[in-house]
Amino acid sequence: MNRLTQLTPLDGAALLLLWGSWLVIGWRIEHPSAKYPSVTIIMTDYRREWMRQMITRDPRIFDASILSNLRQGTAFFGSGCMIAIGGVLAVIGNTEALQGVAMDLTIEGGPTLIWQLKLLVVVAFLTHGFLKFVWANRLFGYCAVVMAAVPNDITHSSAQSRALQAAEINIRAAWNFNRGLRSIYYALGTLAWLLGPYALLVSTSLVAFLIWQREFASRPREILLVDIPTKES
Repeated sequence: MNRLTQLTPLDGAALLLLWGSWLVIGWRIEHPSAKYPSVTIIMTDYRREWMRQMITRDPRIFDASILSNLRQGTAFFGSGCMIAIGGVLAVIGNTEALQGVAMDLTIEGGPTLIWQLKLLVVVAFLTHGFLKFVWANRLFGYCAVVMAAVPNDITHSSAQSRALQAAEINIRAAWNFNRGLRSIYYALGTLAWLLGPYALLVSTSLVAFLIWQREFASRPREILLVDIPTKES
């Protein structure tokens, strides 16, 4: 435990900012103000419209192709997280190599335990991302089944309700996929902690800004907002 005393209050503050930033920006993206929605929220309208248009589309090869691509994306990132987790754990287990890296990055290498703890935070983010990608993959699978149960006849009593069910499952899958992506961003930012608490503070700020910019101030967001039907219309 004495080795943990080498973690300074600044390390604690940087770690607190890291976790707090991750939680707050994730919540804000999924619960933005009505006047300034995030890309994630804007896309929910498009996903619902997709399922409404799907009702009368015959055959539904186009829809199946899109969903297949979405599932492939979740599988790709899930596999990538597994490989990354294995790589980081291998470094944690190789104390000699880890100590060598520590000596290269800092003037004073410090206890190996400190470096292991820092890398475990990276593993925590990667594990969270992996679990979100796996769940998103399953949800896209559920969505495919519900889509197949949507009648082609728009006048059918269950057509609209089934399409809405498929849309909501699709939305939940997309949200989990986005959560996984945010975890990867923060896992990469956490690596800066190996250079010290100041580096972690800077990297956390950069990651938070990058995610915020892409959700609330990006060019794709402006494009998505063009000609979106409003509730008043």
